[in-house]
Amino acid sequence: MSTVREIEQAVQSLTPDRLAEFRAWFAEYDAGQWDSQIARDAAAGKLEALAEEAIGDFRSGQSRAL
Repeated sequence: MSTVREIEQAVQSLTPDRLAEFRAWFAEYDAGQWDSQIARDAAAGKLEALAEEAIGDFRSGQSRAL
């Protein structure tokens, strides 16, 4: 299985139970990939500008309690 189309076809052929199992696995996998990317970006300093902007907004009263 090497193409997106082949993966799509395989997913479409799953039974409802297997699809639910796949969906749960993929959600966990995707979240892990996202977490890893955020960690890499943070370690590389790519989020510093966003953090500084948020802190500036907070200090200037441009934020509100959730």
